[in-house]
Amino acid sequence: MTDTLTKTAAANAPINDTRKAELLSNVVEHIDIKSFDARPIIDAMGKMSFTSRDLARATGIYNQMLADPDCSIFLVIAGSTSAAGCMDLYAELVRNNMVDGIVATGATIVDMDFFEGLGHKHYQALEIPDDDTLRSLYIDRIYDTYIDEEDLQNVDHTIFEIAETLEPKAYSSRAFIREMGKYLVEHGKKENSLVKLAYEHDVPIFCPAFTDSSAGFGLVKHQVDAMKAGKPYLTIDSIADFRELTDIKIAAGTTGLLMIGGGVPKNFIQDTVVCAEILGHEDVEVHKYAVQITVADVRDGACSSSTLQEAASWGKVNTGIEQMVFAEAASVMPLLASDAYHRGLWKDRAVRAHAKLFA
Repeated sequence: MTDTLTKTAAANAPINDTRKAELLSNVVEHIDIKSFDARPIIDAMGKMSFTSRDLARATGIYNQMLADPDCSIFLVIAGSTSAAGCMDLYAELVRNNMVDGIVATGATIVDMDFFEGLGHKHYQALEIPDDDTLRSLYIDRIYDTYIDEEDLQNVDHTIFEIAETLEPKAYSSRAFIREMGKYLVEHGKKENSLVKLAYEHDVPIFCPAFTDSSAGFGLVKHQVDAMKAGKPYLTIDSIADFRELTDIKIAAGTTGLLMIGGGVPKNFIQDTVVCAEILGHEDVEVHKYAVQITVADVRDGACSSSTLQEAASWGKVNTGIEQMVFAEAASVMPLLASDAYHRGLWKDRAVRAHAKLFA
């Protein structure tokens, strides 16, 4: 009882601005894949064993995707690598025509990329204090990375403001995220934003669990305020997400997947093959190329830990050109992306601009 009262009192105490500033003083610096050439490292790893060789083979498969003139590439992101320092890496893939579509978690797109697009930052933890202390300072923690909760609330309100300007109807997450990109073009404070660059390059972004993020708070406020005023409101249509992504798969033909983590985004993009078949497109190709970087353990049978070989049994991916890499993605994606950037196969790729399918 005493401990509960102490925590309640601490939560209601004024924020110690000095302590908060101290904890939020070391900004996460996102890696620049152009600043170093990983080709010699990847080549050397290809002559090793274990995860090193797996990464070298995965990098080779990604380069095959880039070299295939018929291949549309989907970047699939789950987890917190954007907050950890890979945000500019993903942005460069869009900027340099190295991916043609994105499927990600709402946290990756809204709480991390859009968040920084508005001018906010992620911070390295200098120490790991008691999480109740962090809560009293309005600091949110992702392992050893901090976010200012007050900045995150600014994201909530910005999403609300965007919703208030739109026609009250159903939107796919792709359509709403496009409006977010448009907002950043006009009001953003970061050039290297994935959301902004995707808008400018007509690269569609899908978040099948879009409201599982700061977008959810802003959209709930939009709906509640509209209901109180007796006005119509917008909604996010997850079925439209699935339909639109399947439309892209049908139009694209040959496809490759570069997947970081697992979760809903991984299954969502793979399921487009099955959905296309259900819609009568029985000649649709399985995903020809697939790479997945994950630390998930396969032994529990969960979908997020299912291997690409397992996905082949569902008729989703090709078993011939796939590679699992069991590694923490923020430690290996810089090598893979830098290698692909410096090999330069992206320079001859045709621009797909799949978002124009819905113009």
